[in-house]
Amino acid sequence: MFDSGLGGLTVVKSILATLKGVDLYYIADTKHAPYGEKTKAQILSYSLDITRYFIEKHQIDALVVACNTATSAAIETLRKAYPDLIIVGTEPGIKPAIETTRSGKVGVLATPATLRGEKYQQLVDAHVGKREISLYEQACPGLVEQIEQGKTEHPETETMLRRWLEPMRKEGVDTIVLGCTHYPLVSNLIEKIMAHRLNLIHTGDAIAKRLLALAQEKGHQNEGTTKLHIYATGVIEEKSVVNLIGRKVSVSPLSITL
Repeated sequence: MFDSGLGGLTVVKSILATLKGVDLYYIADTKHAPYGEKTKAQILSYSLDITRYFIEKHQIDALVVACNTATSAAIETLRKAYPDLIIVGTEPGIKPAIETTRSGKVGVLATPATLRGEKYQQLVDAHVGKREISLYEQACPGLVEQIEQGKTEHPETETMLRRWLEPMRKEGVDTIVLGCTHYPLVSNLIEKIMAHRLNLIHTGDAIAKRLLALAQEKGHQNEGTTKLHIYATGVIEEKSVVNLIGRKVSVSPLSITL
């Protein structure tokens, strides 16, 4: 599994609760974070390099792209390059949001790269026309950096979110898609600002269930102990790692060319 930093650990947490008897390797590519403000070519390059590392060093059977931005930029290329590898991506939960909303007003918080990506637009085109839906899209530059620095409850973070969310609150948005795996870490602030009954849509549990189903198709018995190995290519907030996983996990520095 990989992401640009802490965000993908929200998916790791779901997988740890679902899969048994696996070695789980996670790379936080903090050297290049945030992905959401990089070009598609850069993100694709990082994704290919990380995947090659996993295959050469750990002989992986499955890859989880635990990042909406990297999924949009790289998932099709990865699947063509490694057709025998189980590859599960992460995409904004547009479909479940549309199925959940009562008001028909859905907000989407995502990185700039996700919102301008083809995969996101394909999701919107495929699902929004099925109901009378008003979609309120908001790019959130800088939010990933705040989260990576452990500032999930910081006044600066609240100010950023309030600026983006106030228009949604005034319009009566009742469902918000968290279009980045980092964003569940500021769920409390989002709920505080919106100040009314709210559905927050994120995809960790769905990814875990999909990965388990694909693994079982290839004979995985889902028994035994799961071991978690975490690597970071740059600086990472280890206290936040412990808070996310719920137990002490060592983070190993990773020096590979990315």
